[in-house]
Amino acid sequence: MKRALLLLLLLSACAGPPAPPGPGPAADPDWYRTAAASGAAVYMVDPEASLVAVTVRRAGLMARLGHDHVVAVRTLAGHVAPGLGRADLAFRVDQMSVDEPQLLGEAGVARQPSPQAVEGTRKNMLGPVLEAQRYPLVKLQVQGLAGGQLRVDVTLHGATRRLALPATVQVDAGQVSASGRAKLKQTDFGVTPFSVGGGLLAVQDELEVRYQIVARRWEPLAPTP
Repeated sequence: MKRALLLLLLLSACAGPPAPPGPGPAADPDWYRTAAASGAAVYMVDPEASLVAVTVRRAGLMARLGHDHVVAVRTLAGHVAPGLGRADLAFRVDQMSVDEPQLLGEAGVARQPSPQAVEGTRKNMLGPVLEAQRYPLVKLQVQGLAGGQLRVDVTLHGATRRLALPATVQVDAGQVSASGRAKLKQTDFGVTPFSVGGGLLAVQDELEVRYQIVARRWEPLAPTP
């Protein structure tokens, strides 16, 4: 039933829907407000129910001296319009958490880094790796769903790449959810993986990403005259 409803929403088109938003802010409330006013079902991301967790594995000849890490996003924001095949999401990299014990366990990481190691990881991540002051936002613009994959334009570190992310999507009148796992490479976005000692201790280029995104039906108030 949910699969049939999803297909119906993706194929349906309300009268005179707005054109899809172009490059710019990851979530344009005005565009989605117009879409809702035209009859489209619009949903707002619930950050408390959503999670993006990224596992970073160690590498190098001295990898045994390092740690695997999990960084997580719990502040995802944005809107979804499944009937229009569109979603625009974003988060700030400086709001990502580092090495939550539960997420480490779920990723199969047995060793809990010390508070000093966690703080060092955070500084390296936000500083020389992601350059958070220069590139504070990560944006995800969903272009559609086909063959069980979300086509997503991901903007990270100033570079935009189109990815096909495996996804399980469920849609009903009250909410939309999407979940899945994927792998991506830091170097595809111009990010240089962290390393010390000429690469003797480093992190792998490939990252393991798992996500659970929940959006609730959004009924924006009419603008005040």
